[in-house]
Amino acid sequence: MSKLTIVANIVAKADQIELVKAELLKLIDITRAEEGCINYDLHQDNDNPAHFTFYENWASRELWQTHMANQHLADYMAATEGAVDTFTLNEMTQIA
Repeated sequence: MSKLTIVANIVAKADQIELVKAELLKLIDITRAEEGCINYDLHQDNDNPAHFTFYENWASRELWQTHMANQHLADYMAATEGAVDTFTLNEMTQIA
């Protein structure tokens, strides 16, 4: 198994920043306790407060996929439906 890095970018709609931020923050503790989670760090852009980035490292892609299927992510998706402008996710491998 090789480690997997995830970079997820979430851009909230301008009038939904606080809602999206609050829902993202709810994911932190429960995700950090999941099997295979090495780190799960949320960032907010200094110049664009609507832009959030998760920087995550997982012990394997399989354990990350288990995370993605968890109920707390489904709850986040339901709570933020219509509040997110764009979402991009990159699966990455550290090379140096």
